[in-house]
Amino acid sequence: MANNTLPEVWLRGPLKDTPALLQPVAHALLQAREELNALMLNFPDALLWEKVAGMASPGFHLQHLAGVLDRLFTYARGEALTEQQLNYLQGEGKPTTKTYTVLELVENFNDQVNAALQQLGKEDGNRLTDFRGVGRAQLPSTVIGLYTHSAEHTMRHLGQLIVTVAVLKN
Repeated sequence: MANNTLPEVWLRGPLKDTPALLQPVAHALLQAREELNALMLNFPDALLWEKVAGMASPGFHLQHLAGVLDRLFTYARGEALTEQQLNYLQGEGKPTTKTYTVLELVENFNDQVNAALQQLGKEDGNRLTDFRGVGRAQLPSTVIGLYTHSAEHTMRHLGQLIVTVAVLKN
């Protein structure tokens, strides 16, 4: 899926402008972006909302991947979610009058990864253990906890997307 001529992103060396402790997060997001873009190349729009065995559709995964990154990085900044973000969350994977394309959803994910990388590059390493409340209940986390979860959550959904896309293509 990823470019077979290059090693995985984490084996390509440190990323400039990313704090050392956040390198694994940035590497995971970049790896996910490479694999997702290769996976979704030439994937038919007609299959975007198809489900396999009642599991989430590719369209849901693509929306959710971008949405979660946006939400987790908002919490990492110490901000509450906006009405727009909450509406996006409610609409992930649900029927709508808007017709989405694979390309549009992939570009949205790519944009969100770019925004995340910019935020990681500006992060103050001295505040990584600062408390951050998550959600309306303000469940306890930290800046680095949110960033780490963003990486593992992205890879978890990418794995699910890989399987779903493979089954739908065959």
